[in-house]
Amino acid sequence: MSKIIIIGAGIGGLSAGARLAKSGHEVEIFESAPRTGGKCQTEWIGDYGFDTGPSLFTLPAVYKDLFLKTGKRIENVLTLAPTNPSFRYNFPDGKSVDFVNLDLPKTCAAIDQALGKQAGDAWHRIMQRAEIMWDISRNTFVQSELPSIRSLIKEKNFIRNLRFMAPWSSLRRIAQGYSQDPHILAIVDRYATYTGSDPRRAPAALLTIPFIETSFGAWHIQGGVGQLSRALTERCESLGVKIHLNSPVAKILIENEIAVGIQAVDGAIHKADKVIANADPSLVYEEMIDHKVKSSKKERAKLRASEKSLAGFVLLLGLDNSKISTPAPDMAHHNIYFTSNYDAEFDQIFKQQIPVGDPTIYICKPDDVTMTKRANTESWFVLINAPRHDPKRGWDWSQGAEKYAQHIISKLDSLGLQVSERLDLMEIRTPLDLANSTGAPGGSIYGSASHGARSVFARAANKSPITNLYFVGGGAHPGGGLPLVGISAELVVDAINGTKPGESFH
Repeated sequence: MSKIIIIGAGIGGLSAGARLAKSGHEVEIFESAPRTGGKCQTEWIGDYGFDTGPSLFTLPAVYKDLFLKTGKRIENVLTLAPTNPSFRYNFPDGKSVDFVNLDLPKTCAAIDQALGKQAGDAWHRIMQRAEIMWDISRNTFVQSELPSIRSLIKEKNFIRNLRFMAPWSSLRRIAQGYSQDPHILAIVDRYATYTGSDPRRAPAALLTIPFIETSFGAWHIQGGVGQLSRALTERCESLGVKIHLNSPVAKILIENEIAVGIQAVDGAIHKADKVIANADPSLVYEEMIDHKVKSSKKERAKLRASEKSLAGFVLLLGLDNSKISTPAPDMAHHNIYFTSNYDAEFDQIFKQQIPVGDPTIYICKPDDVTMTKRANTESWFVLINAPRHDPKRGWDWSQGAEKYAQHIISKLDSLGLQVSERLDLMEIRTPLDLANSTGAPGGSIYGSASHGARSVFARAANKSPITNLYFVGGGAHPGGGLPLVGISAELVVDAINGTKPGESFH
């Protein structure tokens, strides 16, 4: 078996490390941060716990398969619980609707009651289309190595698949073909932000995301989604993976167009048969690979040409309900408060590159008593879509964060959420903070944005054109989010072990 070095102990790196070690490979992971998990963290500040990265766990089969095939079942190391409702959507006209977890008929009935039968029928038809799109894309894109356009043309049923996938259409346009209801359109638009994209330019294929949530559920991990990082770290270590923290990598060593190891920032050389990068591919190709390496030039040019995803402005709020005499506002686990002008929000982020004046607000208020240490308190993770940190050509997040935070608090108060009255703790996280803590350029959460039909081909391939160099994580194929990151690790392991791509996914 091979000696394999993984750069980065994010979820992708840990997932690949566990699978490879179970296969008999010798695995070492070099992580620049003092902890594992990358963006997937549950952080404690005083009496309050916050999921500061992913706050939603979907398509759990990906990680159930991983834990089952590397040792104990996931149920033996983590407690999964469905969040019901999966989401509560709140609109500026005062209407709201709860999406019932794992129950499309009840969700459609809730939409009927809140928004009218036409809206409920439209959502049902949208999900029927999304199911077909998922069935097509699952085998062609998600569970396979990054395909070429030429290989797709050779696929059986290519013309039929093309018609259903509608690569010429945007997410916004495909939804408008089913409904003109502004509430339904806003819900569909939001799924573009799952890939850090603009719904007016994001591919229609992103409609598969709400189908995945509907069919496989929205889940929470007791103690915080960051517990996944802990469990994966423990699984890696139990399998003999060596994890080096506070160990940044300076460069990938390449001889005759073949990756042969790494050089750490401290100058130490570590040889390996294969290298896996669980880091932003743009960062790797620009800073860790010598530009004289011929096989890297085309991939580097592709990544330079791709548009970066949006970033996020985050408030971590600890609320003490004993400070108010009335009952605290009723909240779901996942809450969305839509802006009255979504187009203006995306224009400000992608065109003007300024903080959004009237943003859509996502609030995660965990229905989990273990995420606060005092009774009658709440931990809120508040996420605002934001432009990436780019002081030369866009917004400079090194200043103005406190003022913008107060603007968001004022909006939360105007929504009747009584935040100022209950505020016990507040910490601000800007795109610059994310860039500094995770290495994501400019704080772009998802690497490249999904804009246009060709965007799927703009991501880094799992198997690099440089021999024995591989990529896992949100910046690589098939994309960002916990399920796809887990699948990217499996695709890399399949490539290294010579097994059929995706054959271990159930």
